[in-house]
Amino acid sequence: MTSGTVQRTGGADEALYRPGRWLALAVLVLAVLLVAVDATVLGLATPFLSEDLQPTGTQLLWIGDVYSFVIAGLLVSMGSLGDRIGRKKLLLTGAVAFGAVSVLNAYATTPEMMILARALLGVAGATLMPSTLALIRNIFHDPRERSIAIGIWGAMASAGAAVGPVVGGFLLEHFWWGSVFLINLPVMAVLVVVGVKLLPESKNPVAGPWDLVSVALSLIGMIGVVYAIKEAAGHGVGWDSGAAALTGAGALYGFARRQLTLPSPLLDMRLFRNRGFSGAVLADLLTILGLSGLVFFLSQFLQLVQERPPLEAGLAELPAAIGAVATGLVAGRFARRFSVRSVVAGGLAAMGAALAVLTFIDGSTGYPLLGAALLVVGVGAGFSFTVTADVILSSVPKERAGSASAVAETAYELGAALGIALLGSIVTGVYRNFATPEGVPADVASAAHESLGGAVEAATVLPAHQRAELVGAAQEAFVEGLRLAAGVGAAVLLGTAAAAWFLLRGQRLADGIEH
Repeated sequence: MTSGTVQRTGGADEALYRPGRWLALAVLVLAVLLVAVDATVLGLATPFLSEDLQPTGTQLLWIGDVYSFVIAGLLVSMGSLGDRIGRKKLLLTGAVAFGAVSVLNAYATTPEMMILARALLGVAGATLMPSTLALIRNIFHDPRERSIAIGIWGAMASAGAAVGPVVGGFLLEHFWWGSVFLINLPVMAVLVVVGVKLLPESKNPVAGPWDLVSVALSLIGMIGVVYAIKEAAGHGVGWDSGAAALTGAGALYGFARRQLTLPSPLLDMRLFRNRGFSGAVLADLLTILGLSGLVFFLSQFLQLVQERPPLEAGLAELPAAIGAVATGLVAGRFARRFSVRSVVAGGLAAMGAALAVLTFIDGSTGYPLLGAALLVVGVGAGFSFTVTADVILSSVPKERAGSASAVAETAYELGAALGIALLGSIVTGVYRNFATPEGVPADVASAAHESLGGAVEAATVLPAHQRAELVGAAQEAFVEGLRLAAGVGAAVLLGTAAAAWFLLRGQRLADGIEH
């Protein structure tokens, strides 16, 4: 049997080509859409949220990244739980919880309540992502079909990134900012109702017990390390960031040691002995790190610097999603025709070059340059992420698909958290140093230095000429920070492209049918 050619004779063949597998995939990508939409609408809603809840700059960063912190801390544990209790059961339970907690996000009345709601949403989100990839691994046994399925999975994640700003922009122009979270409810409802009937259950029949000590060590370790990096980047190294770093590193060390001694570990550390697996995971982590902090602030640039309405700002970000959707669907074919490392490294290099171009933007930069850069970012991401996801899933037996998917998603979410923390702190650090125009009252100046949204809101009490001076100085400082963050992101992505070229040497996508 060669190159995925199979005679359809029923029986065992029916197990290979499960009826309704493409409809099952449609349900799985709804879950991806759910999480992707939620992540992107937040950036668009940030100016409105800032005006209503009046968070400090630090609280605003926490609202942006606590979701990713919690997801990163729990993904491995939830992926392993899905292997044990069933991925379908975990996915549907998580979808119900995600919808319910979205309501809490929508009606948050204080920054602290919003941070808590985002953290709880992260707990629910951690149950969704590993289950979707793991179920794809178990539904599609033909590697070529699986590559297409993973491409659709990745494309829908990108489509969510596009749908979020556009739908969110429409809602923000007609309703209050909390409405952007309520769009999760109908998606969740469809996912649960249809998923109950269409999704097959799958789990590891010999997974063993779920080790709660490992769960705690993973959560403490991830959050401790990410918090330490965030604090050190934003406020310099201090006793609190040092203590968090030591606590987190100690917990992760304990987690790794414990996994090597357990007969049924939450995470099989031997997966990392596979160079292709390790290279793909590292590429995902560093890529998202280079992109996420910039993307988080781009919506604010479009709205608060270029003063575009929310819907227009959402539409302006569409080229990235279009590029990712188009290339994600053909990435597997390209990787088989050329090579895995050339497609991944090429995609990463393209993204790095696009971010390098963004180091030249200013408040008056025309849309053609921005749109072209976003399109190239999307094309590169579609190639890179689709192929690395395929490599990660192909590197492990299907019984361990939940754990492998969780590692991939952990890299993604950890990269997002670190990106927002590090690159976001660069933007915030540069922004806070802008010189206040003469005559601006101290309380207004203090509010203006917290965030760009705060500056626009605080300036409304000033005379017209002072308002223009203060907002202009704040916008200029924000763009300067954005340019610096784009440069750092470009350097990270170009370095990752070089690393992927060596780490993925000789790596190939599977061709034969799995029995």
